[in-house]
Amino acid sequence: MLTSKQRAYLTGLANTLDVVVQIGKNGVGPETVQQTAEAFNTRELLKGSVLRTVEEDPRECAQTLAERTRSELVRVTGRKFILYKPFKEDPVIVLPVQRKQP
Repeated sequence: MLTSKQRAYLTGLANTLDVVVQIGKNGVGPETVQQTAEAFNTRELLKGSVLRTVEEDPRECAQTLAERTRSELVRVTGRKFILYKPFKEDPVIVLPVQRKQP
């Protein structure tokens, strides 16, 4: 589970990213899940979009895709979304740690 500070950090990193995954009129199908899983082989953070032809809510589509790829949904803004899945060995993105209050 990501904290709000970590979400803000990841959102800042995703500003410069291009859209890698697009959810089309067929929704979150096996092809979309496979494409996203393959994209996570080379990157930890990716940006996606939900096309206007999709009747489902973009938040629901992004959440479903996050669950099926075992990633974390960072943010949904309009029809764009950001997913995060750290590498198991040697993560590239180091998230800010939450300080414990005394």
